Amino acid sequence: MLPTPELVRQYISDNLACDHIEVQGDGSHFEAVIVSSAFEGKSRIQRHQIVYAALGDRMKSEIHALSMRTLTPDEHKA
Repeated sequence: MLPTPELVRQYISDNLACDHIEVQGDGSHFEAVIVSSAFEGKSRIQRHQIVYAALGDRMKSEIHALSMRTLTPDEHKA
């Protein structure tokens, strides 16, 4: 069974405190906008690593590709 955007959103929110998450996709390729204070002071690579850690092994098995914009709450407001 292919994951839905709603399921990917749930996977992320279950393991990362987020202020806002939007996920779109077709079952294997997804695009996400993720807003979290956990990204404060982190580089783009570090932010993506935080999201990958939240998804765990699902990135290896269920989710083929994930394009993401990772923002702090202040960046999202601007």
